[in-house]
Amino acid sequence: MVRLVYRLMGRSVKQLTGSEPARGSGIEPIEVWAHQPKMMSAMGKFQGAVRKGTSIDERLRMLIEAKGAQMIGCEYCLDLGSQIARNSGFSDDELLALLRYRDSDLFTEREKVALDYTVAVMRTPVEVSDDLFAQLKEHFTDEQLVEITAMLMVTNLHRFNAAFDIGAAGFSDGRVCVPAARAESLV
Repeated sequence: MVRLVYRLMGRSVKQLTGSEPARGSGIEPIEVWAHQPKMMSAMGKFQGAVRKGTSIDERLRMLIEAKGAQMIGCEYCLDLGSQIARNSGFSDDELLALLRYRDSDLFTEREKVALDYTVAVMRTPVEVSDDLFAQLKEHFTDEQLVEITAMLMVTNLHRFNAAFDIGAAGFSDGRVCVPAARAESLV
């Protein structure tokens, strides 16, 4: 099973990014998870279920995941996610603007509210105010809020990568990559 996952993930990463990693295999988290195949399988199924949600569009999903990765400082996620976003049509300007999204005209008000929620949920402790929740309800259905929150939970699980010092694989080398920064400096 582990060999099959390696093969499928390697192909999937290449397809999503449109390139090979500059360093390593590009699937280093899977290589660490492989030490516990049952856990790896369960995590894959869980993440797969969350990623199959369809109530929010792909652009918003990528923005939320990129901002969440910024908040936890996952270099691997930032590197891989930035390249996947680029391959899906995001500009370098949009990726860089995520640091100060509130001041950017590159994002809609709906996207900014979702990014505000991302910042609030990814903080420790979580700080979702009643005002923010009211703003969310103006833009999103309950179904969409559950999907967004589940995506943020999966993104938060990528602290696993930081714990094992899994860094960037070089997908974004030579191009603009969303810089990692501590949560306190991102708001």
